[in-house]
Order: sequence, then C-alpha cells, then structure tokens
Amino acid sequence: MKPDLPDLKQLEAFCAVVAVGSLTGAARFLGRSQPAMTRLIQDLEASLGFALFHRNGPRIVPTEQGMQFHVDAERLMANVRRMNERVEAIAQNQAPSFEIAAIPALATGLIPYALAQLPAALLPKAVHVQSVSAERVVQSVMERTADLGVASFPVSHPELDVLWVGQSRCVVVLDRADPLVSCPVVRLADLATRRLVTIANPYRLRSRVEKAFSKIGGFPPSVIDTNTSVTALAMVRAQLGVAIVEPATACGLLLQDTVVRPLDTTIPFFFGVVKASGRPLTPGLEALVDALRTASAAQLPDFVLHERVSPEITEEALHGLGGPSLSPLPGDWQV
Repeated sequence: MKPDLPDLKQLEAFCAVVAVGSLTGAARFLGRSQPAMTRLIQDLEASLGFALFHRNGPRIVPTEQGMQFHVDAERLMANVRRMNERVEAIAQNQAPSFEIAAIPALATGLIPYALAQLPAALLPKAVHVQSVSAERVVQSVMERTADLGVASFPVSHPELDVLWVGQSRCVVVLDRADPLVSCPVVRLADLATRRLVTIANPYRLRSRVEKAFSKIGGFPPSVIDTNTSVTALAMVRAQLGVAIVEPATACGLLLQDTVVRPLDTTIPFFFGVVKASGRPLTPGLEALVDALRTASAAQLPDFVLHERVSPEITEEALHGLGGPSLSPLPGDWQV
C-alpha cells in the first residue's frame, strides 16, 4: 500500500522543526500553536509510515529515516517557495527569479561582479545563488532546480549545454609578513619546504597541484586541505601556511593581511558555464552569461575564453599543467 502524499503544511512544519530544533521554536517561527504543529507532525508520520523524530520529554531529535526524508522535503519546499516567487513575478510582469548553482570559489569571486553589471531592468527581484560542489552544480542544473551552473571543469554531460569554458591559472596567497611577498613571481620550488594550504577534492585542483610539485621533485612536508578557497585564505591569514588556490576567490575576495602572487609554473584552472540541454534562457540569464565573460576577463589572470568544449581542452583541464607562468598579476592584486 502506497503512503498518502503529505500536504505542504505538514512538510513546512517538519522542515521548520528540523531547522529550528524544537517544536516550540518552530511553532513560533511559523506563527502556529504548538498543538497544531504537533498534530501536523503526527499526521505526516502516519501518512509516511515511519517516525520522523525521537521524543524524550521536551527534546526532539530527527530519526535516521527523518533525516533521509528531510533532504527531499527541504528540496521540495525550496522549489515551492521559488515557484511562488515566479508566479508573483509573472502576475506583476516582472523578470523571473535567477536560480544559479556555482562552486564556492565562483559564487564568491565571480558571480557578484557579474550580477553587478546587469541593468536594473534585467536583474530580477529574487536571485538565488547556491554555493555547492561541482558535482552538485551539475546535478542541480540537470534536475532543473538551477537555471544556470558555473563549476570547475570537467562539467560535460549529455543533458547539459556547455555555453563556454573559461581558463585561468592558480595563484599563491601569502601572509603579508611572509618573506616571499618581496618576490614579484613566486617559485614553486620555494614552497616545497613550507606547509601548504590547498583544496581537498582529488579529482580537480588538488591533483594538478600535486602534479606540479611532482614535476619539480618535491612536495611540502605538511598540508592543510579544505573544500573552499575562502577557508584556505583564512588559514593563510592565521599564518598556518601558504595557499595555492584558484584565482577567483584569491583575486576577487582579498582578505586583510594577505597578498596574492603569481607562480612561476602555470597550474591551470578551468571552469564552465552550463544550462540544461534544450532549456532556453531568459533575456536576463543571457545577459548574465555575457556578464560572466566580462567579469572573468576583468578578475582572472591570463583569462582565456573557449566558446566550445574540445577533447584538447578536456585533456588539459584533467591532466595538463600548462607552461611557465612568469607574467605578474595586474597591479590591483599586488601589495
């Protein structure tokens, strides 16, 4: 026997309790009475056929099944909220909301600059930017919960249209007091004896960093890795090491007491802008795609635009190290 489909009020109550951590707090947040909230949760559990919470007096903790169900419930409620926004925009003849999924580096170091370029008439009332992993960017665009995706390469998939691919190079971030700040270009070999801060994902930037060090026959004796470049920059600011990161965060979000320098070896950074195959873009999103090109050229060192994906670009993105990188960064990025 199939369980009854839960109604939206039940899902809203469930998600609120998980987020707030208590029935009382969730009831206050939603403007409902606690007995009403309790009834909604009980009815939802009855329709689903399993318990959503462990109850121990005033404490309420999600069960394992409850947490599994929460993933889909929260996703559905987010879609409902966005649908309501779009209905309101249609009714008022306004531009529809933007749903953008981007890796943290590009959500931080590129998306804001692109959005700032858009004329007011094309910037919708609601803009949603998901800061997620590259794999999640692809999934969000394929599921059509995101209109546009911006992720590190590779992002090819039969259900995706790659609008363009951008190429830049990684940089080193130093504490202002680091002696290497005096070098206009930092040698990779000079980092081989230092604690390295870098990105953890072994299938993207991390593998290229390791290959670069392997090429010079050395590797830093200790490593701090993280899933975001912002965290890596914060580690440098705390004088925990030197960071090799993608350029979007390093150049687009300069932290106080940190300095960005180019490396003497190019460690390439590739990223792509994607949409669901066959899904047309609104004029506002078309303008955003163009603005992302302009922002990339302004923000990223040695930016190269590839209008289409080729086997050579894919090979270079996955396995290449590029050539020597001796050009300085633009003056605004040097301290």
